[in-house]
Amino acid sequence: MIESPPTNYLDKLPAWTELSARQLAAEDNIELTDPHLEILLVARQFYADFGFSPSMRPLIRYIADHLDLGKARSIYLMQLFPPSPAKVVARLAGLPKPKNCL
Repeated sequence: MIESPPTNYLDKLPAWTELSARQLAAEDNIELTDPHLEILLVARQFYADFGFSPSMRPLIRYIADHLDLGKARSIYLMQLFPPSPAKVVARLAGLPKPKNCL
């Protein structure tokens, strides 16, 4: 089992694996598919590029720049990662909680 702080956000970025993401997603009743993993990998790249977890608007912009506009829509992300996409994406991607997410 992956060690994580009480909030379940991994405290060590290299500790992340697809298996750890699947385990955390199962706790949220989310079955990770390829579209989920694609977003998680983009969020991890954002973190690698900028050094912080993206809140919703930067996440959408980064997805638009690195994937396509159809995947950079709030409704698409809400369907994949309810109820708070940026927060859930960060958690499942092993990133710190975005600063402006409650």
